[in-house]
Amino acid sequence: MSDAPAPTPGQVTEILQRASAGDRQALDALFPLVYQELRRIARRQRAGQPPGRTLTTTVLIHEVYLRLIDQTQAKFEDRVRFYAYAARVMRTVLVDEARARGARKRGGGWTAVELDERHLAVQDQADLVLAIDEALTRLADEDAHLARLVECRFFGGMTDEEVARDLGVSDRTVRRDWLKARTWLYAQLAAADPS
Repeated sequence: MSDAPAPTPGQVTEILQRASAGDRQALDALFPLVYQELRRIARRQRAGQPPGRTLTTTVLIHEVYLRLIDQTQAKFEDRVRFYAYAARVMRTVLVDEARARGARKRGGGWTAVELDERHLAVQDQADLVLAIDEALTRLADEDAHLARLVECRFFGGMTDEEVARDLGVSDRTVRRDWLKARTWLYAQLAAADPS
């Protein structure tokens, strides 16, 4: 899929509008066009994770695709909103995986084995994903705008300009709110684990 030319924003938007109108074939045509950008978002979300995770970048992208085609109510006005939605779906997939790891950690029908530092690093990453998800959920309860901004910037890898367009605010507001959201999340994560 990497040999395909990069689609124009207009092409993606036009296909998204057809898909939102109920054209199931449009969604099938969309995936090859957005694959490279979804791959970039997935790599960003998986950055810093230890090797050997069960979800590779490709598996994450395909899981997102399966969830997207299962969406009958999703309406995407343009490509920026589509990528923001895809980033949220990826976050959900990664949190689900982290929860499953946590269940296995607490028994989950598995036999106890000695863990080395490599295994602990994988579990620490799962714990971090869950901690970030919980903090982001609390942030959404306090300020849904800031939570959406974090999803777009952190999970979606969107630029200030793209986030501003998605949220209907200025670039300056995005930069200010991004600092505010990061500070809030850092305080929440530090309070949860002072070490």
